[in-house]
Amino acid sequence: MEATARKLISSGSPFEPRIGFSRAVRVGPFVAVSGTAPIAPDGGVAAPGDVYGQTKRCLEIIAQAIGSAGLSLQSVIRTRVMLTDMSRWEEAARAHGEVFAGVKPACTFVEVKGLINRAWLVEIEADCVADTEA
Repeated sequence: MEATARKLISSGSPFEPRIGFSRAVRVGPFVAVSGTAPIAPDGGVAAPGDVYGQTKRCLEIIAQAIGSAGLSLQSVIRTRVMLTDMSRWEEAARAHGEVFAGVKPACTFVEVKGLINRAWLVEIEADCVADTEA
């Protein structure tokens, strides 16, 4: 049996080495993107207090990780959106819909008690599969 290469993708998050995880991992045609928080390029919190803006930032980071794995957003088959306040789900849904309107992955919204940083209002995971017929 031939071993399948494992590709680790980093986003440079300061949490990756502390926790011991990769932003994304690709094995064969599969890519799993870790819970992605709204971390601004300077390391701070993107769009403080703004669920829509934070969701957009999470999806930007996810798109970059998927691209580094050699895939595109078209390969996303599932997303998981974790919110600290479910009453604001429509703000996150609007951002998700703008990015995935043509892809329509399976999607779950869940409310969580909290995230690592209290200023994070949303965190998102994604699963992808490369088109093996291409």
